[in-house]
Amino acid sequence: MDGSAEAPAAGTVLNALATGRGAAFAIDRYVSATVELGGSDVTGSVAGEPDADTRLVERCVELVCETYGDGERGGHVETESEISMAAGLKSSSAAANATVLATLDALGEADAVSREDAALLGVQAARDVGVTVTGAYDDASASMLGGLTVTDNERDVLLARDDPTWDVLVWTPDEQAFSADADAARCARIAPLAEHVEELALAGRYGLAMTINGFAFCGALGFSSDPLVEAMPAVDGASLSGTGPSYVAVGERAALENLQESWETRPGTTFLTTTQHDGARTR
Repeated sequence: MDGSAEAPAAGTVLNALATGRGAAFAIDRYVSATVELGGSDVTGSVAGEPDADTRLVERCVELVCETYGDGERGGHVETESEISMAAGLKSSSAAANATVLATLDALGEADAVSREDAALLGVQAARDVGVTVTGAYDDASASMLGGLTVTDNERDVLLARDDPTWDVLVWTPDEQAFSADADAARCARIAPLAEHVEELALAGRYGLAMTINGFAFCGALGFSSDPLVEAMPAVDGASLSGTGPSYVAVGERAALENLQESWETRPGTTFLTTTQHDGARTR
C-alpha cells in the first residue's frame, strides 16, 4: 500500500507567536512525501539528511492510520524538500501535509477527507511531538489549501482565505532557527502590533501587514531589519518569515529582481518564485 503527495512551502504575513492568530501564503516550492504502509512500526527518513528528526512525519502516519485506516499500524515515510529545514518557510507544515496526504493516498482515502481535516491531522501531530508553539494552523492551512490564509491557531479556525498573485523573493541565511525554540514570552510583548497586523490582513492590506510584522518580529526575535529597509518602498511587502532566519518580499518581478541583487550579497541562498494557489496534492 503506497502513496505519494507534495505540499507547498509558505511565507509569513503575521507570526502567530504574539496573539495566537497568524497568516501565511503558499509559495511555489515543495516538500514531497512517499509512504509505504506495512509492518508494525512507523519509521521515517529525509532525503539527503540522514540525521534529520523524523518524529513529526512518523506521527502523521500514525494519526492517519488510527483515524482512517483499517487496522494498519506500521510503515515508512520518506520526505524530500526543495527548501531548507528550520528556515522559516514552513517546511515542517509542508512535510506534515505531504505525509498526511500520502498516507491517505496509500489507504485510498485521499478524496474522501477534506483538505481542512487533513491539515488538522498534521497540526495535531506537530503538537504531539512538540515541534510547534502555536500549532501552526496558519502555516498548515496555507500549505494545504494554497493561497493566503488567516487563522486563529488557538481554536484551529480559518478566519479568511484569499488568492493574491505575487512574485516572491526569498533570502535564506546560512543558519537555522527552530520554531519551538523561539522566545514566545518576548513575542507576546508586541501583541498590540500583531493585533494591528491582523486587522490589516483581514482588510486585505497584506503588503503593509507583512511589513509591520517583519519589523516587529525582527525586533522581538533578534534579527536584523536591514533586509526590510532595503526592500522599501519598491516592493508590496517584506517580512521575516516565521521565526526566521528567512526573509520574504512580494511584489512586481522587476522590483524583486533589483532587490535580489542586494540580498544575494549576503551569505546564504536567494531565489525568486511565485505564490501558489492550489495547495497540497497527491502525485
